[in-house]
Amino acid sequence: MRIWIDLANSPQVLFFVPIIKELERRGHFVQITTKQYAQTVELANLFGLKHELIGKHGGSKLGNISVEVLKRSLQLFTYQRSRKFDLCVSHNSYSQILTARLAGIPSVTIMDYEYQPANHIAFRLAQKIVVPEVFPDWALKNCGAYRHKVEKYHGLKEQVYLNSFSPQPGYFQTKGIPVENPIAVIRPPASWTLYQHFDNPLFDQLLEYICAMPHVTMLVLPRVKSQAEPLKKLANKNLIIPNEVLSGPDALFQADFVFSGGGTMNREAAILGTPAYSFFMGKRPAVDNYLADLGRLTFLSNEDEIKKIQIKKSGRHEILQSPNLVNEIVQQILA
Repeated sequence: MRIWIDLANSPQVLFFVPIIKELERRGHFVQITTKQYAQTVELANLFGLKHELIGKHGGSKLGNISVEVLKRSLQLFTYQRSRKFDLCVSHNSYSQILTARLAGIPSVTIMDYEYQPANHIAFRLAQKIVVPEVFPDWALKNCGAYRHKVEKYHGLKEQVYLNSFSPQPGYFQTKGIPVENPIAVIRPPASWTLYQHFDNPLFDQLLEYICAMPHVTMLVLPRVKSQAEPLKKLANKNLIIPNEVLSGPDALFQADFVFSGGGTMNREAAILGTPAYSFFMGKRPAVDNYLADLGRLTFLSNEDEIKKIQIKKSGRHEILQSPNLVNEIVQQILA
């Protein structure tokens, strides 16, 4: 089978690497496209994926985002015309799903956040929807995902690649990041996205709180370059913004605390056993509530809760495993 996988955001690269390997091991031919957004291209190159870069993200304005989705759909339609794909697969790549419907190619979309408004488009256009078992049935129904189209897997999407994770000893030292002090990894919110298109004051409050701690090293990982500029102006010698793309799992595994205004990095940290704090201000997904119930993720909702956090060299949980998850999802894709 000729399978086309579209990578539209950074976390999707790590998610699809083991899936691509398993598909190829089973004898399928896989082609990959990427979008210029966040660290998607850099990570695809880092993992040695052969891919074709097509299109870019629309930026922070909803109108521009919509225009770029449609523009990229046309570019992808041209790309696929001579390639005769049998199946399209993505983690809610709206441009690919739209292209697949227009071209008459069966498509599979994988998703784990029930409050993404564009699910209404993706779930209706795709022939199959693959979600984690904790994804609520009411959200599937509300977005037009009829039961016969839905497959549920046992685990979280981050476990697909973290199940086989083997940490690199001394990873921070190899990147010139000092480890004498506690290390707090901080990821800003993606305030331009459809599901988080609002200001998040908790990010600034968190930075101010940790900046006042001279014994803490802050490793800030901006999503896009524009987020890095105002951070560079902070007069704090302990704030580090890497000049290169880091191995996320290695950084999170060796960190003492992780704070994020999004979902994937917090879930990665929680699965790896690092104390994780979410200051995401949107509607909480079922996958995050699941980790919170396990005591692996803590939600922050105001400045008072931030000020109660004592950042120090931390203890940790064991890695949360979900065996055979790659095979399970690949089987659901192909079924």
